Amino acid sequence: MHLKSFTVGVLVSAMILAAVAAWAQNDKPNRDVILEHLSKMRATERGMMNIMPSEGEYLSNLVKKVNAKRVLEIGTSHGYSGSWIGLGLLETGGRLLTLEIDESRHARAVQNFKATGLDSIVEARLADALKEIPQLEGPFDMVFIDAWKPDYASYLKMTLPMVRSGGVIIAHNVRNQGREMPEFLEAIQNDPALKTEFVAVTSSGFSVSYKK
Repeated sequence: MHLKSFTVGVLVSAMILAAVAAWAQNDKPNRDVILEHLSKMRATERGMMNIMPSEGEYLSNLVKKVNAKRVLEIGTSHGYSGSWIGLGLLETGGRLLTLEIDESRHARAVQNFKATGLDSIVEARLADALKEIPQLEGPFDMVFIDAWKPDYASYLKMTLPMVRSGGVIIAHNVRNQGREMPEFLEAIQNDPALKTEFVAVTSSGFSVSYKK
């Protein structure tokens, strides 16, 4: 091969690689776009029983704190909390599996994940979590529970064996709706496999249980 031909080949290869890298960067979900869409969701899609923006920031930071690569969310609603989790996963290189039983909310969530580009790292399933979770395989680094409150204890029992050591199970509304989940609250405080703290980002309250 002539030196000139070899040099041209190298340059072409370099240009192709640069183009692919640029495409990948442009194709990656953009944080500002996601935040803008989250604001739009709060303004236009009411009545979804969402977390607050400050709680979303907490979830996103927790994903990064535990370096989560696999996250399970129980209760997608229309994708608001999942989008905040997704923001954290963009930095850890992880993925989210989120479960929603209501068909209309699931459909909205799918649309919202597509609008932000997070559908590339989020799998949204229309499913009854009580039936779907036993079919899943761990390990998960983080589980977020924000669904039917009396079922929290069942979700804990099913997911705890799937969470890796050092992973975390976080639950919403433990402060303002704690009366609806007494068995769950007792379990997370007395199970020797867990170290639990309560975080009042808002009046709703999070329980944050790290698996030992």
